[in-house]
Amino acid sequence: MMLPLINIIKRERNSDGKMREWYIHRTKKINDYHLGKWNGLGGKFESGESPEECAIREIKEESGLVVKNITMKGIITFPMFDGIEDWYVFLFVANEFSGELIDSNEGNLKWIQNKKLTEINLWEGDKIFIPWLFKDKFFSAKFNYENGKFLDYEVSFY
Repeated sequence: MMLPLINIIKRERNSDGKMREWYIHRTKKINDYHLGKWNGLGGKFESGESPEECAIREIKEESGLVVKNITMKGIITFPMFDGIEDWYVFLFVANEFSGELIDSNEGNLKWIQNKKLTEINLWEGDKIFIPWLFKDKFFSAKFNYENGKFLDYEVSFY
């Protein structure tokens, strides 16, 4: 069974001119496979949704914000990531938004500066693919985990 997911990294330049990304610390949802990890916003498709529609809806649900001009940067396959089924994740970046930030039921939202990304509790594979989101190439990758432990990856850039 295909489990399509969306992961959106919101990117902006702060007042110092430094780039920063928007992550959610997954701390509020019971039985969350990502509990305690920092993740981009995202989730599962609803019936009939395109990846773009799912990304826009998930951002609104988890943050209260409406993103504009999203760009798909890559697709990652995580075979049997949770030990049950394969996960297929479509990755987007967004540089514009409107609306007011809400208190998310998924976790705590926070802007993280690029240079600090290696200091937060991310999945090991995330540390590898996050820099790819800011290249001018599209990527397709496969990241292998076993029992929550990163094993290896393959990637193609287009």
